[in-house]
Amino acid sequence: LLPLSCIFQMDTTEESYLDLFPLDSIVYLTPDSENGKYYIDPNKVYVLGGLVDESIHKKLTLQRAREQSLQTARLPIREYMVKTVNTKNYHSETLAINQVFDVLSTYYETRSWPAALKAGVSSGKGYALPDAVK
Repeated sequence: LLPLSCIFQMDTTEESYLDLFPLDSIVYLTPDSENGKYYIDPNKVYVLGGLVDESIHKKLTLQRAREQSLQTARLPIREYMVKTVNTKNYHSETLAINQVFDVLSTYYETRSWPAALKAGVSSGKGYALPDAVK
């Protein structure tokens, strides 16, 4: 296995992703998307952490992506994980940027959504893999 620095090219810029990449190559990751992606397309550019919209501004990232005519996707949490019983009755598919990155990088390395989701979705989100609940 290669270190992540060899696999992912990262750079910072003040330019907008809309100016840097063709619109049809951008996929905006939002927990509100209907598209629970089952694969990662190496020819696409994935926007992570565009906005923090867990509390007050529900569906803001989805609205922004639609306004920009971008494809959207979400991590397949509900396809591979189950809601767990917890005292707060709290369930959230909204993850921090580092958690999303952990999921994507683990998926890239393992090609396993269960392994990737286990690596990035903390138990505090109210989800677990089915075999962990039994």
